[in-house]
Amino acid sequence: MHGGHGASTGPCGEHQVTLRTSAELADALPYLLGYRPEDSVVLVAVHDREGRGRFGGRARLGIPAQTEDWPAVAEQLSHALVTGSERRAGRPESMVAFFCQEPSDGESGRNVLERLRPLAQLLRLACGRFDVPVVEALCISDGRFWSYCCPGHGCCPVEGKTMGLPGTSVLAAAATYAGLQVRGTLRELRVRLSPWETAGARRQEVALDAANSTLVPRILRDESRTEVAEETLGLARRLLRRLADAPSVSGTLQADLRDDELVGPEEAADLILGLQDRTTRDRAAGWMEGEEAASALRLWRTLARRCVGAYGEHAAAPLTLAGWVAWSSGDELEAREALAMALAADPDYLFARLLHQACNEGLDPESVRQCLRAEREERTVADTAGIRGDHGRGDELGPSHRRRTGEANAAPGAHVTRQPSARPKTRGPRTTDRTSPAGHGASPAGDGPGRRTSRAGGAPGRKARGGARGDVHGGAGGNARGKASGTAHGEAGHGGRGGADGRTRTRGDAGSGVEVEETGEA
Repeated sequence: MHGGHGASTGPCGEHQVTLRTSAELADALPYLLGYRPEDSVVLVAVHDREGRGRFGGRARLGIPAQTEDWPAVAEQLSHALVTGSERRAGRPESMVAFFCQEPSDGESGRNVLERLRPLAQLLRLACGRFDVPVVEALCISDGRFWSYCCPGHGCCPVEGKTMGLPGTSVLAAAATYAGLQVRGTLRELRVRLSPWETAGARRQEVALDAANSTLVPRILRDESRTEVAEETLGLARRLLRRLADAPSVSGTLQADLRDDELVGPEEAADLILGLQDRTTRDRAAGWMEGEEAASALRLWRTLARRCVGAYGEHAAAPLTLAGWVAWSSGDELEAREALAMALAADPDYLFARLLHQACNEGLDPESVRQCLRAEREERTVADTAGIRGDHGRGDELGPSHRRRTGEANAAPGAHVTRQPSARPKTRGPRTTDRTSPAGHGASPAGDGPGRRTSRAGGAPGRKARGGARGDVHGGAGGNARGKASGTAHGEAGHGGRGGADGRTRTRGDAGSGVEVEETGEA
């Protein structure tokens, strides 16, 4: 926004900073999101409060590499933010847009500015159709920024304006005083949850193959299912203690390397396969608060990194647990990323889908915690009375089995309707929580359990990657959140589905697909 337009931010209504220039807006972006966006278009709602602009919801999408996808992306982003804001804080009076992308080989920041200009124009037109004007649109690239709203009368240098040093602005000082932190990039966060690509990946896959051949037949047998569950949870408890007792190290990379060394490949394989049973996974979700939550989050991250090779879809269980513990601990940023990655690994994983939606809508995780506490108390009472638990029931099996039996899995506390069917002849249950589009009912037909065959053909277990995943949490103020309606949150809201028209691809940080994020007011 140029001089005449001010915007104030007030975390929880306590600290307010007025932004008057484009330079201050460009510097404010990481603090509005909580991280530094890369290869992204960000749209920020501005509400008129007593003649002053006040930031509301924010939405982010990865910039598609294919320009033919840009019109649909502009429509998705504007529709998601406007409708989400209307549900939470009222219709915004205006918007501010940011286009963030580093130059590729042979490009300059100025080249990026011109290359993204059509996308900026499409977004301004899309917002205009909602009668919400874009009052400022900034391109940030190569340490400089330009305004797409500049009238072009020499007010802005052709080479752009240099960004200030990170952390030196008034807003940075106010954010530090308020306890707000900028956590780097989403790419750095995803690396902590992504499968190994090191020499150790092959050894881990061999261990997964061995666990698959020994554990899966036992999980499929009613008489041994409970025994496998207790072994899995007992191993998880031992690893939680091991992680908790390990000396602390500085830096996320060193911390993850330490955790990787503390969990052996065979232990990781047994846990990954054991957690494919829904009841076992739900019991593991009970490690969600207090001191055990930190160790549990470290363990689930470690297991997600071990879902290598043909076992990529098995990561849905540990990623969902990581997202749940992060959300329960108050870290919504990691929660949304972990849950989005779980849905990218398996778009039909119901537990992840429900948690993703609840997190995006700003629901209090205490309601889920109460459900898990109640289930734990029921199990304690049943164990005390010598009553056998639910293990051995067909509705506890993973999706590969359910696809053969027509049974659907659900999140903790959800009702499951069982349908008559025969036991499968193949191996490898996985708790993918497959459901119909309405969120319940019979699972779709598919390939057998164990090592999966790609939906697009090719190597076993390797899914076709693609596209769009998204979530919108929104509105202005506090913890208000709103979910985008329509295509921005529907099938495009879960990874592996393609982009706005099924073909959207992105670069760099957003390389796994279009992603929409909208957070509450700063």
